[in-house]
Amino acid sequence: MRFSHARYRNPAHDDREGPQGKPSARALRPLRRLGGLLLALGVLAGCAQPGAAPLRHAAPQPGGFSFALMGDMPYSPRELPAVDRLVAAVSADAEVGLVLHVGDIKGGAERCDEAVYRQRLQQLQRVAQPLVYTPGDNEWTDCHRPAAGSYVPTERLALVRRLFFPEPGRTLGAKPMAVVSQARVDAAHAAFVENVMFERGGVVFATLHVVGSRNDQVSWMGVDPKDGVSGTNAERGAEFEARQAANVAWLDRLFDEARRRGAAGVVVAMQANPRIEQLPGSLERSGFDAVLAKLRERAATFQRPVLLLHGDDHEFFIDQPWYRDSAPEPRLGNVTRVQGYGSPRIHWVKVRVLPGTPEVFHIEPQRVEGNP
Repeated sequence: MRFSHARYRNPAHDDREGPQGKPSARALRPLRRLGGLLLALGVLAGCAQPGAAPLRHAAPQPGGFSFALMGDMPYSPRELPAVDRLVAAVSADAEVGLVLHVGDIKGGAERCDEAVYRQRLQQLQRVAQPLVYTPGDNEWTDCHRPAAGSYVPTERLALVRRLFFPEPGRTLGAKPMAVVSQARVDAAHAAFVENVMFERGGVVFATLHVVGSRNDQVSWMGVDPKDGVSGTNAERGAEFEARQAANVAWLDRLFDEARRRGAAGVVVAMQANPRIEQLPGSLERSGFDAVLAKLRERAATFQRPVLLLHGDDHEFFIDQPWYRDSAPEPRLGNVTRVQGYGSPRIHWVKVRVLPGTPEVFHIEPQRVEGNP
């Protein structure tokens, strides 16, 4: 593994939450400036294997391809023009073949009304490329808050699935593409239309429905004042357990597919920062422990690069969270994570994928002209 012209961050977040269920500005440590960043992950060139249905097989191309990472925006109607500029910039980039959106299409203080969702969906549908979207906590988990409308979160989750995943196995964007939906290939987790998988250029991608607010471990106090006080709301508890089982099963399927294909690398995208730097079992990390344990287990045996992409804290950084002296678990050097930009920083990240070269993933932050 090689880093070229890169300065990257080993975050140790103070996880105190602000009013919108996100770490407060005071709690986040200052981030290093990463102008002109290029991250190169050196790996052995992978050879995709034929006959790997149900994923479409495509041999790595000499030129590779690029994709965009975005999320956590807009957080108010005032930011809609800035997101329009971002959508235009990404759509105009001829190198970008697809877009990964890691959730939070609205602010935590905005109402979780269907009209808001439809407005944001319309904006995302203007992206010229296929857009792969995974939900964030602001879309459903946090909708119990009075400011968000005091909705039952699982009812809003059902709405998100209906609006944003009307055809399981097909992405959003002006030119949608076919993907594999967990709902279509895993009868035990047929509700999870949002967990998808696809292969491109010798790399296998998957989204996991892992959200902020401690992965729905924060009480639904807005609709159930007893939740977390005299036990766990039964509906919240059942939702969490079902989604956790689906995510763990999807990770197994992802790495099984990557190994069968001889993939050069794996990309995992989710909304939440899973607080890898915290101790397993701690309050801030416990909701992510099962997913992180499975990710560590499978990444260690896969050995080739694994790129974990997420949003949540709104400030761009790159690190190798399990390759630090202060990491709470044994070292693991092939997992790199990238947190994308978010409100009020309305920018995006370009990831170049070149499986036919020693440097497979190149991470390049992109600033949108005219945006803060």
